[in-house]
Amino acid sequence: MARDKKSSCSSSFLFFFSPKPTSINPSSYDNHSSSSEPLLLPQNHDQTRPEWKSMPYILGTESISTMATFGMTANFMVYLVREYHMEQVTAANIINIWICSYCLLTIVGASIADIYLGKFLTIAFASLATLTGMVTITLTALVPQLRPPPCILDDSLQCVSSATITQLGFLLAGLCWLGIGTGGIRPCSIPFGIDQFDSTTVEGRKSVGSYLNWYYTSSSLVLMINQTLVVYIQDSVSWSLGFGIPTLLMLCAIPLFLAGSKIYCYVKPEGSTFSSFAHVLVAAYKKRCLKLHNDERVCGVFFGASPKVDGKGNVVQSKLLLSTEFRFLKKAALVVDNEVGDDGSCPNPWRLCSIQQVEEVICVVKTLPIWASGAIFLIAYAQEGTFVVSQALRMDRHIGLNFEMPAGSIKLMSMMTVIISLPLYNRVLQPAVRKITKHEDGLPALQRIGIGYFFSILCMMVAGLIEQRRRALATSQDSSNGIAAMSVFWLFPQQIMLGLLEVFGSVGHIEFYNKEFPESMKSIGNSLPYLCLAGATYLSSVVVSIVHSVTGKHGQPNWLDNDINVGRLDNYYFLIAGLGVVNFLYFLCCACGYTYKASVKAVESVETNPIV
Repeated sequence: MARDKKSSCSSSFLFFFSPKPTSINPSSYDNHSSSSEPLLLPQNHDQTRPEWKSMPYILGTESISTMATFGMTANFMVYLVREYHMEQVTAANIINIWICSYCLLTIVGASIADIYLGKFLTIAFASLATLTGMVTITLTALVPQLRPPPCILDDSLQCVSSATITQLGFLLAGLCWLGIGTGGIRPCSIPFGIDQFDSTTVEGRKSVGSYLNWYYTSSSLVLMINQTLVVYIQDSVSWSLGFGIPTLLMLCAIPLFLAGSKIYCYVKPEGSTFSSFAHVLVAAYKKRCLKLHNDERVCGVFFGASPKVDGKGNVVQSKLLLSTEFRFLKKAALVVDNEVGDDGSCPNPWRLCSIQQVEEVICVVKTLPIWASGAIFLIAYAQEGTFVVSQALRMDRHIGLNFEMPAGSIKLMSMMTVIISLPLYNRVLQPAVRKITKHEDGLPALQRIGIGYFFSILCMMVAGLIEQRRRALATSQDSSNGIAAMSVFWLFPQQIMLGLLEVFGSVGHIEFYNKEFPESMKSIGNSLPYLCLAGATYLSSVVVSIVHSVTGKHGQPNWLDNDINVGRLDNYYFLIAGLGVVNFLYFLCCACGYTYKASVKAVESVETNPIV
């Protein structure tokens, strides 16, 4: 966000956590760049992007693969309990371990894409791994020998038919392949789509925002179909058909993705990013005694490596402008003692790094405090989605005289909110806000995230108040069966806010990382939301364990009792809301001091000019 001066943090709701504008010290900038350098590529530059021409292949593939992957796991806990005769706790642990594993594997898949294979090949190979896992799991439903026999009860009415090591190993192998494939596809799909747009133009950046909104809309629509149609087939028709349909969809998604290979724009991997980070940190430490001044050169000049080019000699990577944060790291780019060779190269990267390497490290380090706030934000999302079904089971779910809404269907309201709200945000709200803020995105990414955090707090507060009322009605003398004389539609407001926190918070995080991370690390940046999800899963388990062990003493009810009419789920919701408030205040402190990344793109032919 480029503005002449910083907005006051209390000026208005939209700007009360506005980051600092990107600033460049004039005196130091003159030392690093020629004043005659153009800021943008000319309109007739050779590097064209397919933009929306490639979207049918990318969005189509993503929608089909999402339906396939999560259609496979949407009802998987029921499959483990019914067909493998597992206890609910064991089945839940397997599902949670799988979710955390694929979330953690996203950083591995992203690193492989950004360092070695590139996004296209990573998605292609990961799709094959996903298909392998899906075929394996489908076989467990098709072949009776690959799963336990029907349940046989002993005298104590306990099931004695359990899975053998071979049967369990075959099932877990399928989950492993599915996790590996998902860990490769998820962090690369969004950055690969962004690569198809020219982010150096205003229209290109607007298109990126639209792409992110449509990406999330299509994903939510697919998840809603999974929760209804696919789950119905698995429950009411057969598991083999319920798993076979997603597998066939994945089989169709792979050739659809490959069909666009002649249209796509490919960004080559840049090599090991982590070694570059290590070079900067070590070089800055070795030169820690040097001093930087704003108005003069001291002990040398900054080293700037030759810009990255394509086969036609055109510059293909944006040049990051000098930032004002973490100035001590810039010492890694100070040239002293003839550290640059006669050919303009740097023989020892552990003593001298380019100023662009330093700026890339700064870009990543700046985002980490914002990223840290995401885990607590997602705790609210995870916990509300867990207990809302228990609430619905103890409420009046009748619609008319003859139809009773399934308890699990209540979660569809949040998905419908996302599906409706994202296009409205993109087509109506964003253009209107753009006229007010004069910002090309309407709401800058951090403001969008902050609004999402606000909705997460509001969602938990409303959920707690509704649960208070539901519990009071369910435990009254008029309720003999523990069912509250309260319509299940009272759960809709919190579900709507749950969808809005996704529209603003979750999509805002994705937008933030894709814009603020260096171009060579887009996949790694896109893996951070999944790492947040993994962290939220672990943190939520810790919070549940603490609440379970601390409450329920001295004659007081346990907040998370198996019978929610006995427990105090409302207090638990208020606790999560309190954590959200603390997290929101922390986020405000980070956002108010944040400076957005700024970059330019050189247009001249490449010349070896290492000293800037």
